[in-house]
Amino acid sequence: MSAKDAVIITPYRDGPLLVRGPVELTWPDGSPIARRQDPIALCRCGKSRLRPFCDGTHKLIGFRAPGAGT
Repeated sequence: MSAKDAVIITPYRDGPLLVRGPVELTWPDGSPIARRQDPIALCRCGKSRLRPFCDGTHKLIGFRAPGAGT
């Protein structure tokens, strides 16, 4: 796999998952989700109004990611 084909997922502490690389997102019914940019930030708090993408709501609600520890 070349570097341009690599997918890198970085969890931000108490924030979104930042996804870099060529990924395809789909809804549960299999229909595609349009990517707006690269990288993309995926919501982990479940409260974003742009789901599955992050809109920063995690900061407003005090989201704490499981297993974050510190």
